[in-house]
Amino acid sequence: MANKSIFAVWISLISNVLLTILKIVTGLVFNSKVLVADGIHNAGDVVATIAALTSALVSRKPADEDHPYGHGKAEAIASGMVALILIAAALLMVYKSVESFFEPPAHASWIALLAALVSLIWKQALYMYCIRIGRAENSRSLIATAYDHIADVYASAAAFVGIGIALIGDHYHIAYTEYGDSAAGIIVSYLVIRLGFKMGKEAIDILMDKNVTNEQLAQLSSIIYSVPNVKRVDSIRARELGNAIIVDVKVSVPNQLTVKQGHDVSREVKKTIMQRMKLVGDVMVHLNPWYEDGEEEE
Repeated sequence: MANKSIFAVWISLISNVLLTILKIVTGLVFNSKVLVADGIHNAGDVVATIAALTSALVSRKPADEDHPYGHGKAEAIASGMVALILIAAALLMVYKSVESFFEPPAHASWIALLAALVSLIWKQALYMYCIRIGRAENSRSLIATAYDHIADVYASAAAFVGIGIALIGDHYHIAYTEYGDSAAGIIVSYLVIRLGFKMGKEAIDILMDKNVTNEQLAQLSSIIYSVPNVKRVDSIRARELGNAIIVDVKVSVPNQLTVKQGHDVSREVKKTIMQRMKLVGDVMVHLNPWYEDGEEEE
């Protein structure tokens, strides 16, 4: 992971610590259950961000004798941990929201509303910052951190709307509006759980060496066919390893080529793929002989 990504994770960690303190203190002082629940969610984010930072540092370690393919999958592990924390935090928010329906409603506070608004704006800015750098660096852990921020945006939006509805209802004496934050919390928790499952599935796919998308495979095939002397693409396999894609291809070349000529074709295939697809970190090429009369030989 590049230095920009490391810096972005540090920014996220410091922000999450400050927002956790802001929400929990404000929620306790002004008796806002949705803010306390959101603060607990943020406390989970602190753990998730530490996991992202740790994995980022591990993934930067070069390949060694025990890990010849490097340490890139550390980021997928961190992404999976963030997904689990998101789901756990969302389930806690559901519990707190449902619990509040059976308790006397608390009076809404303008200070609590302001705290929710500050969190919403702050988290939206962090999401835009982290997702931009994460995609540019193809950093799974930073992208997971960005998704965590957008989940917090949902939670803070729910808190803002719920507290706002309670304030309006209190001012105009509208029945049941004091439970607006609880209802909003349940809806947003569902969205966060869906996001967590999506992130978890993506992390598992990487750890299980799932093939890249059909579009990426088609792009690889097109690039390989552009190399002179490649007569046929016999197979393509490609998987994500950290922030890079590892490609394994079998191609057929004219059977009369010398060993050196075949080696040159293999080298050209690798060089062309890595030039045209910047995410590719390594290419392994296996050559098969190709015959004019269609005879096959493996």
